[in-house]
Amino acid sequence: MHELSLVMGIIDIAEEQVKKNHGSRVDQIELEIGTMAGVVMESLDFAWDVAVKNTVLRTAARQVIRVQAKARCMNCNNEFFIESRFEPCPICHDYLTAFVQGKELRVKSLVIS
Repeated sequence: MHELSLVMGIIDIAEEQVKKNHGSRVDQIELEIGTMAGVVMESLDFAWDVAVKNTVLRTAARQVIRVQAKARCMNCNNEFFIESRFEPCPICHDYLTAFVQGKELRVKSLVIS
């Protein structure tokens, strides 16, 4: 379950920022997670509940922004939303595409007190 290591990394980021800003805890955290980032949200929720106890995130309100995956066709330059990695371009039907968005996994913001 790699979601636990993701949460541990988020905790490290939060603790570093709290220390850097002379705070005591995080009141709110906003995460961006792309639909192609390989994160199982139910596993992330479970790992979160277990891992944040006794950390600066223990009482933080968590908001997750899901970023819908989008690809660009390398043949015709069309950009389109995708549900899986191997979808053809809806215009020219070519399979040669590149991700434009959807692989994000970042802490977008923290509210520290």
